[in-house]
Amino acid sequence: MNKNTICLWYDGDALEAAQFYAKTFPDSAVGAIHRAPGDYPAGKEGEIIMVEFSVAGIPCVGLNGGPGHAHTDAFSFQIETEDQAETDRLWKAIVGNGGQEIACGWCRDQWGLSWQITPRVLMEAVTSPDRAAAKRAFEAMMEMTKIDVAAIEAARKG
Repeated sequence: MNKNTICLWYDGDALEAAQFYAKTFPDSAVGAIHRAPGDYPAGKEGEIIMVEFSVAGIPCVGLNGGPGHAHTDAFSFQIETEDQAETDRLWKAIVGNGGQEIACGWCRDQWGLSWQITPRVLMEAVTSPDRAAAKRAFEAMMEMTKIDVAAIEAARKG
């Protein structure tokens, strides 16, 4: 067991979510599947209660806790991408499988979990010591849903 593991609440579909993350994100996998040793408020003995998995190397547990708690934008995974092709692939995987676009590189998967699909060049641009270039890139980002790498680079250059 890891000293720190992210626990994500699901309404009975933690295994489905874990399998989706494992096939979508590099360095991700589904681990142990745990079944309830007895009945509990959201399920019955023998049903899947927890799924161990990792997302981009981060250890997680999916808890099938029932409908009591929904994901919010207060928690998100920020996934760094190297180029537009990787950005597009991850965006399409999340949004195209029952998710939704939000803004500024954020999207939400079909389970309500928020993701920031963040090209490396975006972070370099908005944290640039050239404050004018950073501001231009930031303002360009504020107009986007999925990040357009070429537009960020153009804004940074002025």
